[in-house]
Amino acid sequence: MTKRTEELFRDDSYLTECEATVTDVNERGGIVLDRTVFYYTGGGQPGDKGTLMAKDGTVVEIGTTINAGGDIVHVPASEDQPALSVGAAVTGKIDWDTRYRHMQMHTAMHLICALVPCAITGCQIGAEKSRIDFNPDGLEDALDKDSLTDSLNELAGRDIPLGADWISDADLDANPDLVRTMSVQPPRGLGKVRLIRIGDPDAETAVDLQPCGGTHVARTGEIKPLRIAKIENKGKNNRRINIVFEG
Repeated sequence: MTKRTEELFRDDSYLTECEATVTDVNERGGIVLDRTVFYYTGGGQPGDKGTLMAKDGTVVEIGTTINAGGDIVHVPASEDQPALSVGAAVTGKIDWDTRYRHMQMHTAMHLICALVPCAITGCQIGAEKSRIDFNPDGLEDALDKDSLTDSLNELAGRDIPLGADWISDADLDANPDLVRTMSVQPPRGLGKVRLIRIGDPDAETAVDLQPCGGTHVARTGEIKPLRIAKIENKGKNNRRINIVFEG
């Protein structure tokens, strides 16, 4: 399936705005652009909010961004937002403060994956707090929130660089162990899948390497200090780790 919108956020998470053209407006007022810096909801990460400003000064507040039938749809924050016409030239600008916190949290989630060698059963990323769920099968010892907090912040404090590698869908199918999530598959549709790597380009020595379509910081040192707020037992096959920014 060919997507109608160029995903600028995929190659550069630090882009905050771009020029674009409206290619469609659906029956609910959702706006599709030819290119965007707005990340759409997926992989536990919320869609970006922000504004679309037309050349005549019309401003549409965007409350979230979603993927609907393969289209990236910029959803107006309310029904009384002004309308945009197909063909209109706009400047899209994201709420950077919120996006950057999502980037920090998402990268922290990958660091926790490096510390907890179990399959992921779910996650939810937020600007203030997040959670990640694991199947505890294979854990030799019970998780301790204080020691996990120390290990997480120590690992982030190493200021490890992140990188992205691309592999074909066929290569991913041949290496299913790369996928840590049990219920959610990485985004496909382009014939290739992006791997997010923390650390050395050599997969054998990378701190973490897994398919991911989300936005991330460039180095782990950018992550604000975090704290494991609590670890919950959500059933025989589920342990939930709740994470908050410290202070």
